[in-house]
Amino acid sequence: MHRLLLSVRRKTMHTTPPSLLERLRRPGEDPAWERFVLLYTPFIFSLARRFGLNRDAAADVVQDVFVLLARKMVEFTYDPEQSFRAWLRTVVMNRMYESARQRRITLITGGDPIEIEQRDVAAAFEEAEYRHYVTARALEIMQREFAPTTWKACWELIMTGKSAAEVAKELGMSEGAVYVAKCRVLGRLRTELAGLL
Repeated sequence: MHRLLLSVRRKTMHTTPPSLLERLRRPGEDPAWERFVLLYTPFIFSLARRFGLNRDAAADVVQDVFVLLARKMVEFTYDPEQSFRAWLRTVVMNRMYESARQRRITLITGGDPIEIEQRDVAAAFEEAEYRHYVTARALEIMQREFAPTTWKACWELIMTGKSAAEVAKELGMSEGAVYVAKCRVLGRLRTELAGLL
């Protein structure tokens, strides 16, 4: 996973239009919303659970965040100089605080009640953690979109560090086909994550 993250980081994300973010702004883009919800539901849910919300309260936060995002994304304008992650973090954290206030819940960590400070919460959204989560989740969702051989060729080349010759021999394909498979998967990943990283 680390090599894949480095490979994604090396590519310039600003040259690819933020297609998913842009599609979320348009009316009737149900497939884009389904993709976005699949990508972010586990992350938002786990964040809410880490900060002491029970399963039901965490599920409510997830639902509330997506309802709020459905309203806000219409006016959202992607700016490559700004961080989508920071904007999303603000939306999620505000919703968690509001949920805690409404339910009069004390957020907990390690069994001891604490007062959550903004800097402690922000630490949960560290860049590396966010990139790792979003990349891994996008790969999990995307895997079904590729032929198994294409996926395995890319995976073996990047994740195991095997040479293109080794992967080609193992999968019964040419070295060129291995590189094409890698380019197709990484190109699709860059498009999927445009504007999100």
